[in-house]
Amino acid sequence: MKIDGKRLKDDIETNAEFGALDVDGHGRTVLTGTEANRQAREYFVERLEDAGLEVRVDAVGNIVGRWTPESADPNANPVAAGSHLDSVPEGGIFDGPLGVYSALEAVRAMQDAGVEPSRPVEVVSFTEEEGQRFADGLLGSSVAVGERSLEDVLELRDGQTTLEEALETMGFRGEGRIDASEWDSWLELHIEQSERLERAELAVGVVTTITGITHCHVDVVGEANHAGATPMPERIDALVAASEFVQDVERGANEVGETTVGTVGKLNVRPNATNVVPGAVEMGVDIRDVSYDAMNELVSLARESLSRLEAERGVETRFLREFDVEPIEMSERCRQAAHDAGDDSDIELLDLHSGAAHDTMNIAKVTDTTMLFAQSRDGISHNPAEWTEWEDCASATQVLAGALSSLAN
Repeated sequence: MKIDGKRLKDDIETNAEFGALDVDGHGRTVLTGTEANRQAREYFVERLEDAGLEVRVDAVGNIVGRWTPESADPNANPVAAGSHLDSVPEGGIFDGPLGVYSALEAVRAMQDAGVEPSRPVEVVSFTEEEGQRFADGLLGSSVAVGERSLEDVLELRDGQTTLEEALETMGFRGEGRIDASEWDSWLELHIEQSERLERAELAVGVVTTITGITHCHVDVVGEANHAGATPMPERIDALVAASEFVQDVERGANEVGETTVGTVGKLNVRPNATNVVPGAVEMGVDIRDVSYDAMNELVSLARESLSRLEAERGVETRFLREFDVEPIEMSERCRQAAHDAGDDSDIELLDLHSGAAHDTMNIAKVTDTTMLFAQSRDGISHNPAEWTEWEDCASATQVLAGALSSLAN
């Protein structure tokens, strides 16, 4: 069973034309519900149908192509694979589409080789994975696992229109809900978005764990005052205190563990005037690790930092842990299927964790899952400079095809 690397490349390059940017590199902007998103979806459906798959679109626009050959029991729980077609603004061409079209190419390779699976195989594209218009991300998969209701999700607004209206305008407001718990297993191929495979000089990795994520909102309140008339010893400068907190988060992340990361990525300073001592700062903190204990330890260190700043700098603080997702381990069964496929194709694989969120985080709550990573040049993603060599795309897809074939039998 051999995948067709040229066929895969053609699909990804065609998809890259939708929402293409005139920039250095290979950029695209494909937000959910836009014209570019409609074009990407229609081309994907066309390619599914060309391969003889039965296409279904659910109420939130999730797209599934189902292959049920004569060898398969149509009532058996299918094996599924895929990713997403939307992008961040000014994103790259591989993040998402590689997973969607590698899944389709895996099915085509099985068809070409005369593989006779005992289970149906489904190829999936989830809605609003990137969370750039209607939600915070992983929207379609959250509905597929029953974490969010259709009614609530369809009423989400971007300030101008609802998700339901946007899907109807595109012609992708389907019916019902795709139920991921009915899948026997799920695989997702994605670019790595890091440099571990590149450093190891390997094309493909198998994900062991997807990192947990905590988002915290922090307020630091001091006293706004005249920048020229307020002596330095008399100031209660909220931004100076906040700057110490930022450094404490960085220091804490380095101390807690090898896989711990902490980022203060958002600051709102008030009144934000050059000639005024800052009176208040709002911050957004992102904490991640494959160990939930490590995440909690860094949260505790962040709280301790704020207590110290209150005592030493006279500020008032508030800490709210407003978003919290625990790390998700991948299925041993699915990981082994990937490793066996790598052995069969003489492709060496590297076990590694994912530091980014993916739809697989949701699917892993209801069925067996794993992810494959393809090497990323310089680890760059969410950027037109994002690039994965076509040979590495093909190698990763070859492993995906082998794993899907094994799980479907």
